[in-house]
Amino acid sequence: MATGRTHRPATRSRGIPEATVARLPLYLRALTALSERSVPTVSSEELAAAAGVNSAKLRKDFSYLGSYGTRGVGYDVEYLVYQISRELGLTQDWPVVIVGIGNLGAALAGYGGFASRGFRVAALIDADPAMTGRPVAGIPVQHSDDLERIVEDDGVSIGVIATPAGVAQQVCDRLVAAGVTSILNFAPTVLSVPDGVDVRKVDLSIELQILAFHEQRKAGEEAGADGGPAADADAAPAAVPPAPRGTTGGSRKGPDGDVPAVMPA
Repeated sequence: MATGRTHRPATRSRGIPEATVARLPLYLRALTALSERSVPTVSSEELAAAAGVNSAKLRKDFSYLGSYGTRGVGYDVEYLVYQISRELGLTQDWPVVIVGIGNLGAALAGYGGFASRGFRVAALIDADPAMTGRPVAGIPVQHSDDLERIVEDDGVSIGVIATPAGVAQQVCDRLVAAGVTSILNFAPTVLSVPDGVDVRKVDLSIELQILAFHEQRKAGEEAGADGGPAADADAAPAAVPPAPRGTTGGSRKGPDGDVPAVMPA
């Protein structure tokens, strides 16, 4: 089986937009579910609904792959699974190294979805000497001093960073210098990389903050529907009760003491 260091996906050379590339895994996930249920064909409307996009966008995305379906029949599920997998580079073996084997790194190491999607966890790396040799998800942890050798020996081109923010850039620089050209970053910081290196950032706290925004908005809409303050934009603002003695107006009392009314980002 081919390794990641010698084969790269052809999406850029074929001019597929990045937005389309970002949606291909959504289509593949929906198609895989259909395949597991032995569904032979699917319409663009059904597949779009399963992937969470509109059907016109789906048809446009598939046109970049040269796949247009059959009128009155739809798309062949198994063929699309193969076609998208090939376009994403998932028909070959991609060795992955995970750096930072704390709670998150250990959880990633044990994630079974990697192997089923064309990714092989080739090595686990941590800077803590006490972790060296300890098996995590059946893979012995190796010390960060050996990072460059590990990348070279295993032909790694994809690195996963799950370290604290303070050392993430240093780890990134070492991975890039060793030949890694794609990085999945779980550290809560923005990484600087040279041209030719791709970085995807996963920040769970940001996703939760976005969900909190939507929850707050929904609560406001519900209050408006019930005739609450949000129902009348011209209504006078509600009076703010005076702060309790011994506190400032910008804070409130919480279980752990004074908590700022607006938490810093």
